[in-house]
Amino acid sequence: MTPTLAPPERNYASINLAHKLSLLHEHWSQRVVAEMNDYQFKIAKLQGDFVWHSHADTDECFLVVAGELRIDLRDGAVRLRAGEMFVVPKGVEHKPFARSETHVLLVEPRGVVNTGGEQSDRTRPNDVWI
Repeated sequence: MTPTLAPPERNYASINLAHKLSLLHEHWSQRVVAEMNDYQFKIAKLQGDFVWHSHADTDECFLVVAGELRIDLRDGAVRLRAGEMFVVPKGVEHKPFARSETHVLLVEPRGVVNTGGEQSDRTRPNDVWI
């Protein structure tokens, strides 16, 4: 299924995260599944190391759906398992890491670049729906 660049027509059906995740085949490439006000709910499959980055103007919420995620911080790390979440405060430099494939739900304002102010080979387009 090809992702769309705009939200789908108004739909009063539930969103099945497992189904949406089954449509996603690339690691570190988040896809929007819903919006609430100016916030987007994004799914992603993570594996390996990401890049150090921060978001100057917003917090970033990670909710692990399946697998395990370590979020490295300059002064420590947070380890998350399925069903656990962590909010990285705005401006805090962090680097997610997943030893094996991990599925996450991210919550952040519309337009947030996945690598913050850093440009790298991991930077992906915003607002891509699945």
